Amino acid sequence: MPMEGTSSHKAERVGGLRKWVLLAHPWSFPASVSPAVVAGSYAYCLYRTGGVDTLNWVHGILAVIGVVFFHAAGNILGDYHDFLNGVDVKEKSDRVRPIAKGYFTPKSALLYGCSMLLIGILLGLYLMMRTGLPLLFIGLVGVLSATLYYKFKYVALGDLMIFICYGLAIGLGTVYVMTGQLVWAVLPVSAPLGLLIVAILHANNTRDIEQDRSAGIRTLAMNQGLEGAQVTYQAFLLTAYLLVALLVMLKLTSPYTFLVLLSFPLAMKNIRQMNRASIHDLEAIQTLDARTSLLVMLFGLLQLTGNVIAAVT
Repeated sequence: MPMEGTSSHKAERVGGLRKWVLLAHPWSFPASVSPAVVAGSYAYCLYRTGGVDTLNWVHGILAVIGVVFFHAAGNILGDYHDFLNGVDVKEKSDRVRPIAKGYFTPKSALLYGCSMLLIGILLGLYLMMRTGLPLLFIGLVGVLSATLYYKFKYVALGDLMIFICYGLAIGLGTVYVMTGQLVWAVLPVSAPLGLLIVAILHANNTRDIEQDRSAGIRTLAMNQGLEGAQVTYQAFLLTAYLLVALLVMLKLTSPYTFLVLLSFPLAMKNIRQMNRASIHDLEAIQTLDARTSLLVMLFGLLQLTGNVIAAVT
């Protein structure tokens, strides 16, 4: 697709390392790092309390690095497919869209994304050889998310895919490589943070309802309409906190996990921002995805802290 003159001019001004960083969207990495480090802290808690016999911190660090490469690949390949399918246009919101703005050709973006994916796969294969075959099946979830997420997104299944990958698979895989065991209890422990991560996507898709409709794709937010999307966003956030209470009641996590309640005021502030939006004023939630990402970081940090306190006391 030929680029307009203004895009070419911008492409000349944005070069070097900065454009490569822009396409990888590193500001979104907390959505993958947070569930990995929280799972790592849960594995540490299990180790200190006798729930598992071994703990390999090197494998845990490599797992975090691996999920970052998978996440970067997913961001890059997602932009690539959005550009090819007419979903990303220069006029769509104020988010930086490097391919649409001419910073990258589609071919170079595809090569970049595949390179990030290859590094992630190689790290995963190394960890699989050091641990066991179950990691192969967990890793396949990451590969599917990075390469085919756009297909799920376009038929309103993107939220489900993100929850399975970021809310469940990352935690399960991290604990597995650190302990050598499939600790299924990490799935419900990871679920609250997973719901908040899905809420980042849902906020983004709610803001982009009209543009996505023009592009001919369907997201969960579009199917629900603005009012339904607002209720769903609220449900994602509130259910995350309710699940924490349930986990403590079932003794799957320590009462120290209630530290996450310190992030609840931010969650309520985000819900109020979502509820201020109208179909004629979606700009009211222009920054809500970023604010939800901040909530994910704070919630994850508090959950991690609770796990560490439980482990050392």
